[in-house]
Amino acid sequence: MTPGPVPALVRPPRLRPGARVAVVAPSGPVPEERLRAGLDILRGWDLDPVVAPHVLDTHPTLGHLAGTDADRARDLTEAWCDPAISAVLCARGGYGAQRMVDLLDWDAMRAAGPRILVGYSDVTVLHEAFATRLGLATLHGPMVATEVFLKDARSQESLRATLFEPESVRALALETAGTLVPGRAHGVTLGGCASLLAADLGTPHARGSARGGLLLLEDVGEEPYRLDRMLTQLLRSGWLDGVAGIALGSWAECGPYEEVRAVLADRLGGLGVPVVEELGFGHAATALTVPLGIPGVLDADAGTLTLDIPALS
Repeated sequence: MTPGPVPALVRPPRLRPGARVAVVAPSGPVPEERLRAGLDILRGWDLDPVVAPHVLDTHPTLGHLAGTDADRARDLTEAWCDPAISAVLCARGGYGAQRMVDLLDWDAMRAAGPRILVGYSDVTVLHEAFATRLGLATLHGPMVATEVFLKDARSQESLRATLFEPESVRALALETAGTLVPGRAHGVTLGGCASLLAADLGTPHARGSARGGLLLLEDVGEEPYRLDRMLTQLLRSGWLDGVAGIALGSWAECGPYEEVRAVLADRLGGLGVPVVEELGFGHAATALTVPLGIPGVLDADAGTLTLDIPALS
């Protein structure tokens, strides 16, 4: 059976001054000094950040994880189900969300109602799970204890405006954006880190297809041949069949961009859909906040992604 088109998802409410937000660490260990600096920025926005109990943990034997899978899952579940919490912000990416995503209490989280989830990189696994299991739109945006959030004013403002004034950031693009394949397409946004989307294939509750969607793709630290392998896997699986358009973000530490671009053009150009490159999201010096699960128009000729509606209600 052919999967239906990517559906628009439920939008959580925007934040108001004084809102309480939770900070969780679903993936890698979090540097305490960066966390403190990020919390100060949030307080400067008149938010009340609450740090989950295990955010500063490190797994006893696997140093690439922020504590045990069970503890990371419990932190996220409890934060999401706390009626006083309006948003859950991830502290950083790395690796580990795949290990804990099936330990979340999805029934309790569904019953708790919509809230805002913010993150990118490894958090792609959670974005996909929140879409398929909760039917909820999420924000692909900078994380609290990451360098881009701490040092780049444009990344901070993109997230702040999306959280508080989402109608002000419906047109998304940096001046770096350009045309890889021309054209215009309408669809619902989805995606994130290419390696995590490929790794998600075939797992429980995974999205069956990007059909009819506007797919966001970016990654970090993956050599061109590895990007080729991931994109080929997405192609061979049929996951990209019927995609409406593709927006490409940053490819930091993936080798010379001309080599990366050649792979992207080779693997994606044959789909016959508009493709924008270097739109301005992901692992870069500036990371725009892009909502996932929101309908919009991708204009590859102009190098823009314009949302039909604000990211949050």
